[in-house]
Amino acid sequence: MNSPRAYARLGLRVAKTSRVGCQVTVVAMIGVIVASLSVQWPVAANAQSSPARVSPLNVNGSYPTGTPDSAEPSGESPPGAQALVGYALRYENDFTGRRVPPGWYVFTGIPGGDPGGHFGISHVVVANGVLQLNTYRNPAWHNGWVTGGICQCGVARRYGAYFVRSRITGPGPTAVELLWPSNNTWPPEIDFNETGGTAASSTSSVHYGATNNVVRSKVDINMTLWHTWGVIWTPHYILYTVDGRLWGQLRVASDISSVPMTLDFEQRQECQEHRQCPTAPESMQIDWVAEYTPR
Repeated sequence: MNSPRAYARLGLRVAKTSRVGCQVTVVAMIGVIVASLSVQWPVAANAQSSPARVSPLNVNGSYPTGTPDSAEPSGESPPGAQALVGYALRYENDFTGRRVPPGWYVFTGIPGGDPGGHFGISHVVVANGVLQLNTYRNPAWHNGWVTGGICQCGVARRYGAYFVRSRITGPGPTAVELLWPSNNTWPPEIDFNETGGTAASSTSSVHYGATNNVVRSKVDINMTLWHTWGVIWTPHYILYTVDGRLWGQLRVASDISSVPMTLDFEQRQECQEHRQCPTAPESMQIDWVAEYTPR
């Protein structure tokens, strides 16, 4: 199924800044602010705070991950309806069928900002309980590297929490899990798992403002293993979690968009730019997604 938009997102790359405590060292670049935050552990909710500002920990003091289940490809099933305090489960998909589920659309064509790339419909497959985005050389496109992309374009939300159980098979193309504005006017954008072509770490990014300001976090982690990636998006903060632990956050309300967004998964190759270029076929695999909205 073709996407209602052939261009998934602009795919801009930015310079880095570092933030340690309250001190910030800036690398000059007009219109760009990027932060690298250290990994942080969950903190107990403050009973004196407004409910909208409290970190929604689950009953064991962590953020949602999954439930051990040997029948699942990733070894865990979705976290369930009661996994996130103050939130209700609104959508869950375990990709047990053989087709792209209703409400999801597959990208096709040249990605915006990446003229050397190409999204192929056949590069998105649902099989054996897993949604797969596959990068490989496609003879139908001059034997060039073609990638997969998909969006849940049929479901747009303003604020909420998203949890995705996923892995990649190896480095090469970048793999991204993100929230994209449903009106297709960019920015804003919230990337909550973006590999940048490596299998040893991931980043998160919030894009905001007319000049594309960016706030970014990074975590070192083995991306070839199954992990549960989460983003909790509210008017007051954005939290990034992996396997039930907090690893990045943004708490500047003016940087947080209220534009309704959709959940997207993408692979990108930028061989023309001599980066994020595969050397062998690679896959991005998603076992399940679970989505929550505030009660």
